[in-house]
Amino acid sequence: MSAPARPAPVTNLADGEWHRLHPASPLLRGGLVFIAVLGFVIANLRERAVDLLLPVFAPEADEELGPRYDEWQSDWVNDPIGGVVSHGLVGWALLAVAVVIVAVIIGFWMSWRMHTFRVTREAVEVRRGILFRSHRSARLDRIQGINVSRPLFARLFGTAKLEVSVAGQSGNVELSYLGSSLADGLRADILRLASGVRAERAAADAAAREATAPSQAAPAAAATAAAAATIDAVVAPAGTGARPDGTGDGAPAAPGTVEPGAAPAGPSRQAVGARAGALVNQRVDEFLAPELDPDLAPPESVVHLPIPRVIGSTVLGGSTIWAAILIAIIAVGVSTGQTWVLFSFVPAAIGLVSYMWSRITKSLRYSIAGTPDGVRIGHGLLSTGNQTIPPGRIHAIEATQWVFWRPFGWWSIRINVAGHSVANSNEAAQRTTVLPVGTVADVHRVLALLLPDAAAEVDPLVGAGLTGRGAGAGFSSTPRRAAWLRPFSWRRIGWAAADGVALIRRGALVRSLTLVPLARMQSVAVSAGPIDRALRLSALRLHTVTGPVSAVLPVVDRDEASVLFERLADEAVARAASDTTHHWGALPGGAPDAG
Repeated sequence: MSAPARPAPVTNLADGEWHRLHPASPLLRGGLVFIAVLGFVIANLRERAVDLLLPVFAPEADEELGPRYDEWQSDWVNDPIGGVVSHGLVGWALLAVAVVIVAVIIGFWMSWRMHTFRVTREAVEVRRGILFRSHRSARLDRIQGINVSRPLFARLFGTAKLEVSVAGQSGNVELSYLGSSLADGLRADILRLASGVRAERAAADAAAREATAPSQAAPAAAATAAAAATIDAVVAPAGTGARPDGTGDGAPAAPGTVEPGAAPAGPSRQAVGARAGALVNQRVDEFLAPELDPDLAPPESVVHLPIPRVIGSTVLGGSTIWAAILIAIIAVGVSTGQTWVLFSFVPAAIGLVSYMWSRITKSLRYSIAGTPDGVRIGHGLLSTGNQTIPPGRIHAIEATQWVFWRPFGWWSIRINVAGHSVANSNEAAQRTTVLPVGTVADVHRVLALLLPDAAAEVDPLVGAGLTGRGAGAGFSSTPRRAAWLRPFSWRRIGWAAADGVALIRRGALVRSLTLVPLARMQSVAVSAGPIDRALRLSALRLHTVTGPVSAVLPVVDRDEASVLFERLADEAVARAASDTTHHWGALPGGAPDAG
């Protein structure tokens, strides 16, 4: 009698079938909170636990602890362990703890069983819930980007969280957690589906397979089967049918049966040790591996951040001023005996230091590069994350330079993407920063990645847009009378246009250059207050999706504003009608298809 065949590992999660997440997902999502609460309870009751165990190991201390037992009888609120012991309810208490633990385990298991997802040719769907069921769907043609994050604790299990960002607030679909390699593969499959290229590539692969001689196909199949068997032997637990990817149910092997040519049932100690060593080596390799696969993008397109620059830019950032103010207030308060200052401003100082530290750690191992599926942004040291933004999803770009960064020539770049709002969580808002700090050369390279179709025409204007003043180099000039409204920055204010991209520069204390692809501009507006009308000036605003970037031309000649308004409105309509960047992966001559 032979054991049942082990189910084949699931490697394609975009096949339209329902799949489950990694078995450790409930623990990673909610189990940590349970462990933290349990640790808090144990820490607060450790003194009474010591009092209970001390008489067992030190009987001579029983006389000293005797009076304490009498006090426990009327101290249920402050000392529940004492109340349990004094009333002889130790057995019931242990039983209750066991019931709670079993209930938590059953709840975790049911949560995992009831949490499924599938990827079809139209959407990514997620079903979850035990008592109250929910079914969320994200349309592929509305996907704005895919984020893969690997928190430190999740990396110990070899898992990652995949989040599909779609247009609209609170519309993101989250898959937490998947096997780390499966998350990367699923991201690539979803992006290919969204680009409308999967059908063409599948047809091309099928034609190539038909042209392959059978004599060549057989060795390839044998090699594939051998590789799969090797992976199963290393990753899958012995004697079980668990899938190594953790996405399906495994059938246990029948006890007492031996496959032909296989070793007797029951793994040897050497085999267990070898599997454990292989698993440890795999986790170590994952921790040391770069966030961006070197084979995924050409080296010349990759931008990295040196650690000294990250630390220096954080210290010289705007938070430095607030840190100096807080330190001065605390020092004055302590020296004058105003102790209330400590309670009011020390928490603010701690929060500021925490913010600066998180900014540094999230910028470590930073990389941004162009990949076949879009712009890939990775960061993090212990807890890592990466974001892939497909072409045609960026609505506005802004390069800014804080005054303290000016001697070093440092700049940062932020973007507006549908679904990533400044009103969202800090993590979502931070995803809008694609270059925390970089040189002018880095700015040119990143803008070329974000605007690949217009890079050749826009690049000559970038230098004047970053540091230029007055007319020239393709930018307009601002009338001298604008100095009444913008006395320090009126010389820098100007606009330019190139290949469907509008550029706006402004700012004196904080320099900025804003770029808006007109194909994704929502609307354009011209406004003028009483003082503006008296000076024959206007302000022009380009509306995009909500985000940290605001495309505003603060002052411009009134007649020029009217001409610019008509030009931008007409060109935006024409560019949007001919825009095909949402089908960035479609093969030439092939009709886009999501199947």
